[in-house]
Amino acid sequence: MAFTIATGNKVLNKILRNVDFAAPTALKVSLHTGDPGESGTSEVVGGDYGRKSVIFNAASNKISTSTAVLEWENMPACTVKYVGLWDTESPANFWWSGELGTYKTLDAGDTIRIKAQNLLATLT
Repeated sequence: MAFTIATGNKVLNKILRNVDFAAPTALKVSLHTGDPGESGTSEVVGGDYGRKSVIFNAASNKISTSTAVLEWENMPACTVKYVGLWDTESPANFWWSGELGTYKTLDAGDTIRIKAQNLLATLT
């Protein structure tokens, strides 16, 4: 997953300049049919789709993994290509995105599942 520019700037300013920022207190995962870019565009719409809460394990070797299964039931017909991370503020802020290793084509009513520890947040 890659930081948005806004997130990257916050991290760099904290590390290099000791400028604090408000880190998210909770995160939600979104699904996207195309590259979400800097603002989280191309998010899935329809069916029972909604963002799912996620918690990550402690980082090791610049990787942190999701702690639990993420599951979306009764999805609309679409092809999911990307995931995103949002905070739970109102309005929500888009922090991070990543392309799926394998795209998932769904028929209306299908379920999509990301196994525990299969959602990776990495720094390169």
